[in-house]
Amino acid sequence: MYQDLSKLYGKKLGATDGTIGAVKDFYFDDQSWAIRYLVADTGPWLAERQVLLSPHAFARQALARADGDTDVLQVTLTRKQIEDSPSIETHRPVSRQYEEEYYRHFGWPTYWEGGGMWGAAGFPTLTVPEPPELQLHHGHNQRDDLHLRSTKSIAGYRVQATDGPVGSVTGFKVEGWSWGIRELVVETGHWYSGKPILVLPGNIERISYEDSTVYVNLTTEDIEDTAKNDIAQAVVGHR
Repeated sequence: MYQDLSKLYGKKLGATDGTIGAVKDFYFDDQSWAIRYLVADTGPWLAERQVLLSPHAFARQALARADGDTDVLQVTLTRKQIEDSPSIETHRPVSRQYEEEYYRHFGWPTYWEGGGMWGAAGFPTLTVPEPPELQLHHGHNQRDDLHLRSTKSIAGYRVQATDGPVGSVTGFKVEGWSWGIRELVVETGHWYSGKPILVLPGNIERISYEDSTVYVNLTTEDIEDTAKNDIAQAVVGHR
């Protein structure tokens, strides 16, 4: 079963030695369709900075267990580790230079080298990597386009089929063990009786951030004819 990210906004976050705040947002990679960071609202504790938590900081299946019965989403770090992590200014884009410093600080394997969704693996690893001073780091320009986007900012984007509009994005469904985005929840208009549908990332041609539009390689007939294909599936009765 996939986790609906909209149900996680506002959920409390706990370190190994105390609370650290609540879930504010998620940053996803619009090329690999993976959640790269959870954005934490730390309240007055670290109010002057944005706190990012990599999926490496969570136990396996953390998202899968983050249902309504779980009050706190647990982070496998101490408050001190989080406070000492590289600082990034609020509302400033995440650069590769920052990410290299961030990953080096925690000693985690980088996700951008290795070919898999998470580098050499298909999921965030909690195994102990090499000490930071022994890890190989390749240089990257600070202005590299990382394709990291806020899930909250995409909510409300129009969804455009090849022959017309079909609705707007209302949510993301994520696989708990890999933190991979598997489906976009789209609220349709009157043409589909207002039913929500699920669109697979593989059918998304591009996202125009200038036009606030998600373009899919489907026709409205493809989407409407859900009984004959599994490209877009009606939410009602799904799973």
